[in-house]
Amino acid sequence: MAELDPGWQHDESPFHSVSWQIQARLGMGDKMAQIGQRTIRGFLPQQHRDFYPQLPFLLVGSVDGAGQPWASIVCGQPGFLTTPSSEQLSISARPLAGDLLMENLHLNAPLGVLGIELPTRRRNRLNGKVSALDEHGFAIAVDQAFGNCPKYIQSREPTFIASADLHPGLPVLADRLDAKSLAIIASADTLFIATSCLIVPESERPWQGVDISHRGGQPGFVAINNDDSLTLPDYLGNFHFRTLGNIQLEPRAGLLFVDFETGDILQVAVRGSIVWDGPRLDSFAGAQRLVDLQVTQTRLLPGALPLRFTPPQYSPVLPV
Repeated sequence: MAELDPGWQHDESPFHSVSWQIQARLGMGDKMAQIGQRTIRGFLPQQHRDFYPQLPFLLVGSVDGAGQPWASIVCGQPGFLTTPSSEQLSISARPLAGDLLMENLHLNAPLGVLGIELPTRRRNRLNGKVSALDEHGFAIAVDQAFGNCPKYIQSREPTFIASADLHPGLPVLADRLDAKSLAIIASADTLFIATSCLIVPESERPWQGVDISHRGGQPGFVAINNDDSLTLPDYLGNFHFRTLGNIQLEPRAGLLFVDFETGDILQVAVRGSIVWDGPRLDSFAGAQRLVDLQVTQTRLLPGALPLRFTPPQYSPVLPV
């Protein structure tokens, strides 16, 4: 007989108090407390240990020396991710050229991780801390591991390009969105958002760290207000409210847009504020809330990603 999954084995809630307050505000507090105890774990369950080694890329959230979160992507042939134990994820890859992730990696640095398999729309997440670091990559000691549903994920098939065809350009830095960056966002159907929660009371640990999450929609679902302001619709999700809870505590966040055809990577540092209700929601089909994002810095990495992707098969649950 198979052993029962022990779930969350701590007295503290797997959610910090602000995420719980949002859950309670929507009448989901008690239900999510029970779900969290069953589905969030302090280790990698076997299905996650089987899942990560299949992936050709991994999304990573980190914070820089000033506490600004950044969203990054690291790549490698399947097998570059391994799980030496249920408490550790090992990444045998270096950050992309020009990515600040390299500067943000140090022992005990908090990281958020999202593993997403686009062809099957599977995704799993973990939060933890850097436990090892060398010239070949780094390892993460797991604090929390949990799965997410396949909602809003566009299915794409990735392919590595030949190393001779990889010609990354120099990073292009700005404090506003230039024409190239605006074009990437205007056509995007996917983004990744890193947030942090490094100021919760000691009593609320072990949930203290960095998180990275996926958002998807129809092309152009992120509204461009001007060259330094965006609005992200927040659709019906899994009610964890990690991203929104973190933004309530720490407004700074990091966005990552991938140009799936060219391999361009756009990283955007923002300050977020949440619009809970009101007439503006009527302009965003299916939005439960809005997140206004004030741009503070942009980082374009031309051609940095060694992957290209087939045209998307859009999620069947996207708002229209």
